[in-house]
Amino acid sequence: MTGALALAAVVLATSSGLLGLALRDRPDLGQRLSAGALCLAAVLGIAAAVPVLAGSPASVIQLSWNQPHASLAFRLDALSALFLLPILCVPALGAVFGIGYWPQEEHGSHAVNLQLWYGVVTGSMALVVLADNALLFLFAWEVMALCGFFLVRAEPDRRDAQKASWVYLAAAHVGTFAIFAFFASVGSARGSFDFSAWGGLGSGGAAASWLALLALLGFGLKAGLVPLHFWLPGAHAAAPSHVSAVMSGVLLKTGIYGLFRTAGFFEAPPASWGAVLMVLGGVSGVLGVALALAQHDLKRLLAYHSVENIGIITMGLGIAMLGRSRGEPGLVLLGFAGSALHVVNHALFKSLLFLGAGSVQHATGTRDVERLGGLSRAMPWTAGLFLVGAAAISGLPPLNGFVSEWFVALGAVSALELAPLDRASFAVLVAPVLALVGALAAACFVKVQGSVFLGNPRTKDAARAEESPGVMLVPMAALAGACVIVGLAPALLIAPLARGAAAWSGMDPARLAGAAGAASGTATWVSGVAFVLVGTVAGLWLLRRRLGAGTAAETWSCGYAYPTARMAYTGSSFAQILNQGFRWVLLPRVRFTPPKGPFPTGARFSTEPREAVLDLALLPAVRDYISATSRVRGLIAGRLHLQALLVLATLVALLAWRLLWW
Repeated sequence: MTGALALAAVVLATSSGLLGLALRDRPDLGQRLSAGALCLAAVLGIAAAVPVLAGSPASVIQLSWNQPHASLAFRLDALSALFLLPILCVPALGAVFGIGYWPQEEHGSHAVNLQLWYGVVTGSMALVVLADNALLFLFAWEVMALCGFFLVRAEPDRRDAQKASWVYLAAAHVGTFAIFAFFASVGSARGSFDFSAWGGLGSGGAAASWLALLALLGFGLKAGLVPLHFWLPGAHAAAPSHVSAVMSGVLLKTGIYGLFRTAGFFEAPPASWGAVLMVLGGVSGVLGVALALAQHDLKRLLAYHSVENIGIITMGLGIAMLGRSRGEPGLVLLGFAGSALHVVNHALFKSLLFLGAGSVQHATGTRDVERLGGLSRAMPWTAGLFLVGAAAISGLPPLNGFVSEWFVALGAVSALELAPLDRASFAVLVAPVLALVGALAAACFVKVQGSVFLGNPRTKDAARAEESPGVMLVPMAALAGACVIVGLAPALLIAPLARGAAAWSGMDPARLAGAAGAASGTATWVSGVAFVLVGTVAGLWLLRRRLGAGTAAETWSCGYAYPTARMAYTGSSFAQILNQGFRWVLLPRVRFTPPKGPFPTGARFSTEPREAVLDLALLPAVRDYISATSRVRGLIAGRLHLQALLVLATLVALLAWRLLWW
């Protein structure tokens, strides 16, 4: 029954955009019906996933498909259910937000196309986590990639959208080739392409290491691990905000799901695999937040925070892998629980933040942090809800981001219980990395909250801002409420997470019970204390306001009695000291026009961080490749003997590869 509900949700979500297409003459009704269909799909998905997470057995559906090595095999287990919830719920809330933010009545055919691809990408993501056959998985994966391409270029006339969409598509297909190679190798070795036949893969030898590397490349590209993150900032910034919420909140997590699922195929993976994931996660976390600190574009800033949080998720997965290699149930439970819960938590608070950025852009027409300010007066609901998301992504209690990071930190610290001088005990270094990432994230969102919502407006656009309509605020409020509920009641989630860890690792759930109880107790205690502190501070602040204490005055600006917008402290000024420490990775482009003469009339200073992987490595390499191949093409054009020689050399190279490597 649960499997049938999940498949019904897939069908309903995939076809939701057809309603807008059929009712293009009544655009408002068509868009609302499409959003309603996605909301109904989310309800069906919840009804399917919750029983499995509560302890019901996995649901398996097998249908005939007249294709070689392919079968319509679907499986809803605890791991699939954990990912299915955000995959269906976040797009539903985004579609409701889009009614006010991206009305079909105003955007015409662009909005109709967006609604169509929006529904298909939701259904394909859900199909990815339900697929129990490699070819079915690849079909859903490729549909998801193509839909992402069309969603990024929702406004095809914009040059940044064109560039970002093609970079995204190229990265997606490189990842698909790696995944295809992994599936082809395992499927041919096992004689079946059903995932149910792939359990217990050996993890020793060079062949297993190459398979692990293919999976890491293919799924790491989708997830956005450093240095495979180069496509992510441009794509998330170019897409409409509710699409960015879906791409950041759930589409990236299909890559994490792929890493979880493929890791589960191997029996007792070596400790080195977990170490690699922890190192990559740590690098992604630190560099992601460092790159975010230097951004002026609000959506690009949030996109780099996705890289940071993918790093946190990967560190948790690395700890769980280390626990499997050592047979340590505590490491498995805490690493898996922290990683899987952070998948859900990141979907909640990052979607909230992207919707908040969309609300700001909808009200002001800009997402440049330096051109905003003072929006909390005109947009108090948006400011308050954005603050909840900012505190959650910074890992502050009593919100959900703290709980999942706490589990990962506990798993890292528990590595000290391993044998003395064991190389695996270096996992404890994950804890200080998490602390550093959390501190930098808090500094970044102090910058954002202060520059965007506090102080005085810096431009006329910010001064004219008005609060967004209720249809945009309700989805944000729902996400903020979920952040608070998860943060205050983490004990309710331990049992489902323990079932997911047992299904993924193959361990007896009874062995995981002790670590689960300890983690739940500590998280609940810390969140409870934080809730009391926050409630006390909020109560004192409200009491002070009710008593009328204090006087209203202009924001203090270096002692000037009547400051202007040019005197305001900007986000770039706030983050400058921190950015100086990361100049080696930011590689900023500086534009400086110094003041001249005894009475200077103007001076300008600005910095623009560059994406080192894309701008300084990949794009120059592509240009050099195109130049070289153009010269070769010009050399052999019209010369039949040279063309035949080139074909012969290619055949010899392929035969040599077949004989020596395959």
